[in-house]
Amino acid sequence: MKKLFFSFFSVLILFPALAQQDANLRLNPEKNKTYRFRSFTKQTVIQTVSGNQQTIESEVLYSFTLKMMDATSDFIVAEVHLDTISTKTNQMGRIENISSVREGDIKSSEPAEVMSAIMSRLSRAAIFARIDYTGQPLEILNHRMLSEMILKDTSIITISEPQASALKTQIAATVSEGNLKTMIKSFTWHLPGNKVAKGGEWRIADQVNSGGMLLTVNSAYRLSNITGSIAAITVESEIRPPENAPAINSGGATVMYNSLRGMNRSNLLIDTSTGLLTENKSRTRITGNLAVSGPGFSMEIPIDISGETIVTALK
Repeated sequence: MKKLFFSFFSVLILFPALAQQDANLRLNPEKNKTYRFRSFTKQTVIQTVSGNQQTIESEVLYSFTLKMMDATSDFIVAEVHLDTISTKTNQMGRIENISSVREGDIKSSEPAEVMSAIMSRLSRAAIFARIDYTGQPLEILNHRMLSEMILKDTSIITISEPQASALKTQIAATVSEGNLKTMIKSFTWHLPGNKVAKGGEWRIADQVNSGGMLLTVNSAYRLSNITGSIAAITVESEIRPPENAPAINSGGATVMYNSLRGMNRSNLLIDTSTGLLTENKSRTRITGNLAVSGPGFSMEIPIDISGETIVTALK
């Protein structure tokens, strides 16, 4: 009788442990509930031009909210807000601050004031996105209206050429559908969309535009542990330009970046009840050469990019 009781008791103890051996990793936010997140990145770029080393340091802060409005069997429709967008750049002692908190001035002669005006408009706008159950944004449903509203008076930018053209290109890229999807998926796109056993793996292949460079990011995800409703996931990503990556054209020069190679390592915590992250800590390193050419010149610029990002869910 004692043996029978002990065996039964052991099974009861073992059952909760067995129940934690898999998780349904699928986007499942509660309808009409607002979820808030914060992302902070520190990045250092070291490049060598004509034997002179240049260092550019930047800090980027985003705050982000998501609210599911509707759902079908294939996707959810979410209202997204980029509530705060702030970038501080220190380039060889020259400091530039761009912030959505400031109203900015589209007519200013300072590029940072113009970009702050654009970011302020973007932060006040509601973005309606169609997102599948892996967290991948499929479509920005109101992109045309959003773009027209933000870009409506960029024709009155008073900054002189060629800086004005470069700034207008940057503004258009900022509010492009591709960039808005990229900003959203950094918070949401980490899931396989199905049940995964502990130790199970899945992959996500993506392309991002970073500073005008088109980069392919191939990520391997592994479910390393499950504690209650929290899934711990490790991620390793390989970063490189795709074959025939388009060149960057800037100020009459052409910049090729085919030799760039990089890695990213992340530790994710996902709330399995919603499929949304509670924390993401990541480190990125990209190195290689930029091939710069123009009328009568060509040069190779070694570049080393390193960065750390922390994303947290806010209560």
